[in-house]
Amino acid sequence: MNWYLQVLKEHYADFSGRARRKEYWMFVLFNVIFGAVVGFISGLLGIKWLASIYSLAVLVPSIAVSVRRLHDTGRSGWWLLIGLVPLIGSIWLIVLLCLDSQPETNKWGANPKA
Repeated sequence: MNWYLQVLKEHYADFSGRARRKEYWMFVLFNVIFGAVVGFISGLLGIKWLASIYSLAVLVPSIAVSVRRLHDTGRSGWWLLIGLVPLIGSIWLIVLLCLDSQPETNKWGANPKA
């Protein structure tokens, strides 16, 4: 939960630097959980726009943490666009997001594991 809150509070629109795998995947996990809860409550109460508001609120931090995760693997944030390629692009993007950090300092900063 702390990783999710850290991304929202400290790195809301921070596209520079690096993000560890743990930071990225914990954010994704809690984002999916909260999205499901908000979607369920939205459907239960009949307030269809509630889930849309949540999705818009976490759109920028989701992109930002993904860009910082790609930076950690030594790739530019523009690699996110590979996900637009049907089927193969999204699979390749997941592979890139699962790769380990570059152990040394790269042009986006020092290794966050150090």
